[in-house]
Amino acid sequence: MYIPKASQRKLTQVQPYRWTRQEYEKMVEIGLFPSGTRLELIEGEILEMAAHTSYHAAATTIIQRYLERMYGAAYHVRVQLPLALSDDSEPEPDLAVVEGLPEDYWHAHPRTALLIVEVAYSSLDHDQERKRHLYARNGLPEYWILNLQERQLEVYREPEGEEYLSQMILRTGDVVSPLAYADASIAIVDLLPR
Repeated sequence: MYIPKASQRKLTQVQPYRWTRQEYEKMVEIGLFPSGTRLELIEGEILEMAAHTSYHAAATTIIQRYLERMYGAAYHVRVQLPLALSDDSEPEPDLAVVEGLPEDYWHAHPRTALLIVEVAYSSLDHDQERKRHLYARNGLPEYWILNLQERQLEVYREPEGEEYLSQMILRTGDVVSPLAYADASIAIVDLLPR
């Protein structure tokens, strides 16, 4: 049997299949995934999200309360719900401040947000790198990471390409104000476990 030399063979590169948002939503709709599985679609890959610790749950709820008070009735705060960013990405950020009312999204998930917040411990690298680039690339104006490992808030603003031009680290003695409500502030210490 003749086997051609490597230089004579046409090599085929194996590539992972990249899911579209429409394919992913259909799989969710028909119940393809086990009940209770926490997933999100990032750049065509279906990723399983980590379970929430009590710190994560408490911090998410605390931030939610602050943001709901600040943004008022013209916006609503979505908690761990899909954001239809692009044809191949449907992340479920811990918090997303979007325009309008929940009933405005009966037929489709929001495509953008004024502010995204991720509460991070075990997901910190993923949130600082892959999600930061994803959110910047899709023009989300403001992205916060409540970094439970370092006990700080990372604030990213001014998206350009895959980066945010403005990056700040705020610690327990600092306060943060959302871009949309510069006159309102949250003490970082109030967002962190005691």
